[in-house]
Amino acid sequence: MQRFKNVLLVFDRDRETLRRAVTLAKSNRARLTVVGVLEGLPANAGTPVTGTPRLDVRELVVNEQREQLAKFISRFRGQRIRIDTDVLVGNPSLEVIREVVRNKRDLVIMTAEGRTGLRQRLFGSTSMHLMRKCPCPVWVMKPTQRKRLAKVLAAVDPYSSTEEGRLLNIKILDLATSLAQTDRGELHIVHAWTLFGEDLLRRRSSKRELDEWVRAERRKHEESLDELLQRYSSLGLNHQRHLVKGPARMVIPDVAERVGADLLVMGTLCRTGIAGFFIGNTAEHVLQHVECSVFTVKPDRFITPVK
Repeated sequence: MQRFKNVLLVFDRDRETLRRAVTLAKSNRARLTVVGVLEGLPANAGTPVTGTPRLDVRELVVNEQREQLAKFISRFRGQRIRIDTDVLVGNPSLEVIREVVRNKRDLVIMTAEGRTGLRQRLFGSTSMHLMRKCPCPVWVMKPTQRKRLAKVLAAVDPYSSTEEGRLLNIKILDLATSLAQTDRGELHIVHAWTLFGEDLLRRRSSKRELDEWVRAERRKHEESLDELLQRYSSLGLNHQRHLVKGPARMVIPDVAERVGADLLVMGTLCRTGIAGFFIGNTAEHVLQHVECSVFTVKPDRFITPVK
């Protein structure tokens, strides 16, 4: 997979996340930067001591963080990969996004804050804010992530009527197929579908008529999924399709749990047209209820509200 050239890893002392970031950077021949973020550090933090020069505690804290970063990446020195380090000061999500914009990073990798998985701890956390507002893809890794991605799940909506939605589907599948190929894992594709107005139709039509409409609707979605996957038929990937009737916010977490997904690759597309407000109710619900690592991508037109 050669899709990223400027990868940013948020320091969290998790060795597996670092190993994954290094592996990805090497395979992409990309630059890797590891940043530590110091939150709540006063702008002027000094300790006056009688008879001695004033100590710059802020500088001492920043330097200590630099030393920790250097030690953290030391095992990968000399492995034909460029690894830089830096220390950011301020609100973690805001400073990471500013770093992305400032230095044109094209991928952020970080460890999920919840030590037993993403559930409950992801929403409202640094990782969630990044997935909402960061302009580049964000890969949030579960702390107990296995070294190999045995099962990669791609959530797509091939029935999307917009060009933006079509391009987002391609971006999701390109990433998911590349990751599955790299780790020799299974690729699973999930698409949730519903029959619009089914409850109303059930009250005003016969069961036979409703069943026919449901079958017809399913065929439409199945044909759309077939068309989307044609461009990947030559890859020879071990893949399974999951065309499931039901709301996406419920279907995607259920399928992720049922197949034992190690990674969910999904897009976040909002139809409100408000710049920076891209993650709707479906994505919010999915990200709160999956237990695996997540890789989120945004439409190309997305502009972060963070300056």
